[in-house]
Amino acid sequence: MPGLMLLDTPSLYFRAFYGVPESMTAPDGMPVNAVRGLIDMIATLVRGHSPGELVACMDADWRPAFRVAAIPSYKAHRVAEGDEEQVPDTLAPQVPVIEAVLDAVGVARVGVPGYEADDVIGTYAAGAAGAVDIVTGDRDLFQLVDDARPCRVLYTVKGIRNLQTVDEAEVTAKYGIPGRAYADFATLRGDPSDGLPGVPGVGDKTASALITRFGSLEDLLAALDEGVTDGFPAGSRAKLIKARDYLDVAPAVVKVAHDAPLPPVDMTLPEKPRDPEALVALADRYDLNGPLNRLLAALAR
Repeated sequence: MPGLMLLDTPSLYFRAFYGVPESMTAPDGMPVNAVRGLIDMIATLVRGHSPGELVACMDADWRPAFRVAAIPSYKAHRVAEGDEEQVPDTLAPQVPVIEAVLDAVGVARVGVPGYEADDVIGTYAAGAAGAVDIVTGDRDLFQLVDDARPCRVLYTVKGIRNLQTVDEAEVTAKYGIPGRAYADFATLRGDPSDGLPGVPGVGDKTASALITRFGSLEDLLAALDEGVTDGFPAGSRAKLIKARDYLDVAPAVVKVAHDAPLPPVDMTLPEKPRDPEALVALADRYDLNGPLNRLLAALAR
C-alpha cells in the first residue's frame, strides 16, 4: 500500500541551493536555483516511490525556546541578528516562493509554531497508521527508524537519485548500536554542527560501546547512579559523572518531539494543481515551467 512520505523541506532546499547553479534565475535576475531544485527533487521522489500521502515539513521555529532553555549553545553559532538563522542572502528570498509553489500545487505544507521540521516529522511518524518514508540529509532523524512500523529514512547524502535507505539494520551496521538507539548515541557523542557538546572525551566508539553494553541512556545513567563499575570503557565512567548535568537535559534537546500540535491538513498527494491560476503566475514570474511540468507529470501518473 502507498505510504506516507515526510519531507525535511529545509534540508532539501539547502541541498538544492548548493547543488543547482545560481545562474538559474527568474526573468528579473533573482536566483531560483533552490526553488527549481526542490521541485525536481519532489518530482523524482514521487516518480520513484509513489507515496499515497506527502507532507512538506517546515521549520516554523529553527531554534525552539525549549531546546535553548535546556542547552543555551544549541545552534548558537548559526544565529545572525536577533534570533534569525544565518541563511545565504540569495536563498532567503526563495523560501517564500517555495512555500507559494507548494501551496499552489496542493502539496501539504506544515510548520508548527515553536517547533522544528524534525518535530513535525517525528509527530507525523508517531501517529502514522502505515509505512513512513522520511526524506532528509540530517542524521538526527535516524532516531525515528523503526522496522516494526515500518519507518525508514531515505538519506540524501549521495543525492536525491541515489538515496541511501536507513533502517534499523543500517543504523546497527554504521554505528554498532541497537537500531532504535540513535538518539541516545547522539546525546553521548554530541553534534558540533548543532552546538551540542556531548560528553567531553566520548566519541563514536565509546558512545557505541556504552549504548551497546547498557541498552539505553536511561539504563546507563541508572547504572552510574547505582555505583556500577563494570562495563564502562576505560576512563569513561569519570567523564560521564562529570557530564551528568548535561546528560540530564540533553535528551529533551536531541530527541524530536512526538506531540507537536499538528493542524488538520489533507496529506493526499494531489493529482492536479490546487490553484492552477496561481501556479501559472508563479511559473511565469520565476521561469519555473520546466520543473513544474515535470512535477505535474509525476503527480498525474
